[in-house]
Amino acid sequence: MINVGMIIGERYEILEKIGTGGMSDVYKAKCHKLNRFVAVKVLKSEFSENKSFVSKFWTEAQAAAGLMHPNIVNVYDVGEEYDIYYIVMELVEGITLKDYIEKKARLSIKEAISIAIQVSMGIEAAHNNHIIHRDIKPQNIIISKEGKVKVTDFGIARAATSDTITSNAMGSVHYTSPEQARGGYSDAKSDIYSLGITLFEMLTGRVPFDGETTVSIAIKHIQEEFPSPRNYIPEIPLSVEQIIFKCTQKNPDRRYGKMEELIGDLKRSLLTPDEDFVKMIPLGGEGETKAISDEDMKKIKRHTGNIEVELPPYHMVERVKEDEEEDYEEFSDEDYYEDDGYYEEDEEYYEEDEEYESDYYEEEDEYDSEDEDYYEEDGYYEDEDYYEDGYEKEGMDPKMDKLMTVLAIVAVLIVGSIAIFLAGKAIGFFKDGARVLTEGGEEEGQIPMISVTGIDFEEAKAKLNELELGVQETYENSNEIEKGKVISQDKEEGTLLDKHTTIGLVVSLGKGGIEIPSVVGKTEAEGKVALEEEGFVVEKEYSDSDTVEEKLIISQRPGAGANLEKGGTVTIVISTGKSTQEIEMPELRGQTEANAKLMLSAARVLLGKIEEAYSDEYPLGTVAAQSYTPGTKVAEGTSVDLVISLGSQNVTYKCSYSVIAPAGYTGGTAQIAVIRDDTGEILHTASTEVFPYPLNLTGIAGEDPTVLALNATVTITYMTDTSAPGVDEAGNPTVITTTEQRAENQPILLTKE
Repeated sequence: MINVGMIIGERYEILEKIGTGGMSDVYKAKCHKLNRFVAVKVLKSEFSENKSFVSKFWTEAQAAAGLMHPNIVNVYDVGEEYDIYYIVMELVEGITLKDYIEKKARLSIKEAISIAIQVSMGIEAAHNNHIIHRDIKPQNIIISKEGKVKVTDFGIARAATSDTITSNAMGSVHYTSPEQARGGYSDAKSDIYSLGITLFEMLTGRVPFDGETTVSIAIKHIQEEFPSPRNYIPEIPLSVEQIIFKCTQKNPDRRYGKMEELIGDLKRSLLTPDEDFVKMIPLGGEGETKAISDEDMKKIKRHTGNIEVELPPYHMVERVKEDEEEDYEEFSDEDYYEDDGYYEEDEEYYEEDEEYESDYYEEEDEYDSEDEDYYEEDGYYEDEDYYEDGYEKEGMDPKMDKLMTVLAIVAVLIVGSIAIFLAGKAIGFFKDGARVLTEGGEEEGQIPMISVTGIDFEEAKAKLNELELGVQETYENSNEIEKGKVISQDKEEGTLLDKHTTIGLVVSLGKGGIEIPSVVGKTEAEGKVALEEEGFVVEKEYSDSDTVEEKLIISQRPGAGANLEKGGTVTIVISTGKSTQEIEMPELRGQTEANAKLMLSAARVLLGKIEEAYSDEYPLGTVAAQSYTPGTKVAEGTSVDLVISLGSQNVTYKCSYSVIAPAGYTGGTAQIAVIRDDTGEILHTASTEVFPYPLNLTGIAGEDPTVLALNATVTITYMTDTSAPGVDEAGNPTVITTTEQRAENQPILLTKE
């Protein structure tokens, strides 16, 4: 388990936790070897014994360690210690692009493109090093305080080979590409798709596809038409819209070939935003013809005879690009026949000749009307003459003639099938059964429209979705139709429709206006989008709150459930977080540590770190320094660091001694001197007539900090009466008065302060 204050790798001191994810936590740390701050990503303890998680964690380090680029968060070091697995990365102090979008609701055109260019350059560097990110999203893009954009979190990146990659890991579903959603397939163009979604969100403040479950969102990526960002923000330039469309094509082959092309178009859009310069790749426009292999040639020869000529174009299968409108998928030579049951084993290429001739063309909607065009457009035959390697219609060898006879029979069957279908449709035979059965018995083709007018909208939507039809609703007031029920539909009952056609429904708002949804507790961006989708104009106010988190909506006017005409104004009040007041920083220097703590508490600021240091200015145990200058204005709750004095770094001594009167002292002024024995230095002098004399000394400098006490002497110099009996000049007895100066020494001990 990792704790604040711990040192790992003998160099990284953990300072604070700055983020958390699904399987790891991120800490701010200080590298003591290089004296710089870093970010340390640590695998959570509950995953450290799981080999799969540990392997995935190391994969991230290995994928990103070799990437050094200004637009990528660089990896410095990796390690393991006490079952703690960690990655040391560049510390980027800033905000994620996701939070930035939520804060601003949506970005300006130039700002979004500028960010997209920097992200593209980071991804390009990864692709050039054969690394695919596979989880590009705003949450994995950081904008530093200096405005630098960096891509981070290569958690599910993989080293790319010349082939594409398949893995069970898939990026966030709102940004995942159709090929990832289908089963984990991804290559460099998957990152381009995710970047297109990110650019869409930057410009509109929303994701293009959303739903109640991840599965429903993934299906939308695969099936639904990509919405135009100009539907939400009309001022988005044409070129930017086309860039997004090209990035987010369902078929990877129709996207940008590499990041360099995308960067070029993004830069050009800054100069000529309204110019239509983005080159879209046409549907099926660049398919490659796949020649039949030698093995396939052998199979065909076994069933048609030993034809020693190059096969006619009928046996050449062109790789068809995915067509969103028809929802075709890529197929290869063998897949094409095998899926339809034309052969299963090497020895059973055709199940039966008659089944081959009839079943192959049973899918009328996909093939009937296109077979002749398919051959004619590619030049494989024209009118009645067929040429192949110099063989003409007349003069062919018998084996080729046999093959042409088969083709003629097939052509007759095609024409007959079309005629039967058109006749049946004309007389209404296919009205209720327009779906054509394939060999597997599955239903495909067109769907007859049903009537949903007059029923509840949710019920109507469910019925249409069951038929694989989409729904786009609009709302109108109605005095006749009950609120929430369908007023009208834009497709008449019985109309034959393709799968995934979007049906326009008009839903009743009842007699009043639109019911206002509740947005309290949502983020500013979420609330704004929810209200604007209902047709309301949103105004914003800001207020501090001790209970509602920053960026969340505190309240709304009018309240949820009220009716308001479309175009009406709803005001949302957004929290700026807890209220704070500016505090004037008190003077703490010279105060004891206990007093300083009381003063900080009274000023409503917090005590931060406490360090110790020598100080010649402030006595031992008092505050020698504080992290904010006294008088500075700071926010309430600010942490203040203190430095407590260890006293002077030089040794000092003190004494407290009561000097007693010397022997023979009878009065008068006495001189006192304190002398250090080992140096003879006079430390203190005084004059007194009163004994005992209090002697209190401090701050006496010493040289050796290991010495606990010093010897000194108190010398008392005084005059004493030396009068004695005697005789005067006349010989008479008398007292002869005399005085004498004397000195007395009293030893004292100076102790270490």
